[in-house]
Amino acid sequence: MPETPTPSSPLTIVLLRGGGDLASGVALRLLRAGIRVVITELAQPLAVRRSVSFSEAVTQGQVRIEGVAGRLARSSGDVIESLRAGAIPVYVDPSSQLRFDPGLDVVALVDARMTKHPPELGMGAAPLVIGLGPGFIAGKNCHAAIETNRGHYLGRVIWEGAPQPNTGIPGKVGDRQNERVLRAPADGTLTTRAAIGDLVLKGALLAQVGDGAITAPFDGCLRGLLPDGIQVHAGMKVGDLDPRNDPQYTRTVSEKSLAIGGGVLEALLARPQVRERLWT
Repeated sequence: MPETPTPSSPLTIVLLRGGGDLASGVALRLLRAGIRVVITELAQPLAVRRSVSFSEAVTQGQVRIEGVAGRLARSSGDVIESLRAGAIPVYVDPSSQLRFDPGLDVVALVDARMTKHPPELGMGAAPLVIGLGPGFIAGKNCHAAIETNRGHYLGRVIWEGAPQPNTGIPGKVGDRQNERVLRAPADGTLTTRAAIGDLVLKGALLAQVGDGAITAPFDGCLRGLLPDGIQVHAGMKVGDLDPRNDPQYTRTVSEKSLAIGGGVLEALLARPQVRERLWT
């Protein structure tokens, strides 16, 4: 675990942009390796797999994922208090201005928002900038990129070049692929009619946008769903149905998330000037 700093010394952290399910897998991997992690998020997070996303702390105040607490921090003082308690602070800070706080020593920044677009913060944002998935080019807008596409290269660290481009095709879960992703039928306000973890039958009403219904395309377990009342647009991903019918999968991070987390950990340890500061 990290050494206990003196009251006057800044806490060394890895700053994680985004608190969705993939980012949360990264956070768990790093915290379990004894590395302090701080998550910055939007005021209205857009994570679909909310039961395994630390971003839920923004609306719930505190969440627990696989035994690890994530706490909403309303100030940099709250951030430091949560870190000292062994929790993961979640701070509403879309532009990650927290990296300039004198009480924190940001040794690396991991952009885990999965926007699939080039980031607005480049290689100068931290001593080591790591980007997840499409939109990142190692050596151009980040120091290292992590492959997020399922398959042979998932979780690999890329030090030069880009991850595979966005295919627009969801990864297969069980025997389902495209149809497992639930999308908004129109622009408007999402009204939920089911809860994450529910076992549902084909045709069951899961949510609505206005008069447009979102129904279960097959029998399965509702693995993810955006919160009630959120504004969505037509075609936007709002939910995820799992054909494996096991509610436990809604409470544990995925193998994909952990593989990506392993790639981030490798990238951190590969840089001696970063590695030697991680546990100070």
